[in-house]
Amino acid sequence: LLQLVESGVGSVQARGSLRLSCAASLYTYILYVISWFRHPPGKPRAGVACIDTERVTKYADSVKGRFTISQDNAQNTLFLQMNGLHSDDTAMYYCAQSIGMPNPLWYLSSNEYTYWGQGTRVTVSS
Repeated sequence: LLQLVESGVGSVQARGSLRLSCAASLYTYILYVISWFRHPPGKPRAGVACIDTERVTKYADSVKGRFTISQDNAQNTLFLQMNGLHSDDTAMYYCAQSIGMPNPLWYLSSNEYTYWGQGTRVTVSS
């Protein structure tokens, strides 16, 4: 069974940077999308960034130009480099992986994901 475990320093001041990591226990699927979602306090969960097995990436408009998603060469760790953070980025961050590749239109929809990590909290203070 695939397990995803997020990690990363949790607090930063506005305009600072953080890098989140998501370690996967194994990659058994030839085709998949792996993504970062976040759940801000009092708001719904939303997709942040994703990367598929063809290395196609997609970002939410709110993070374009500030966040970068990547995988290491062994493809067992996913990263999210977050720069220029502000208070709206405060949230629980989750990594998630699909089984197979959904329609790219839905890459940032949580309905397309089967495996989820436990989440890591990011707090941005002004």
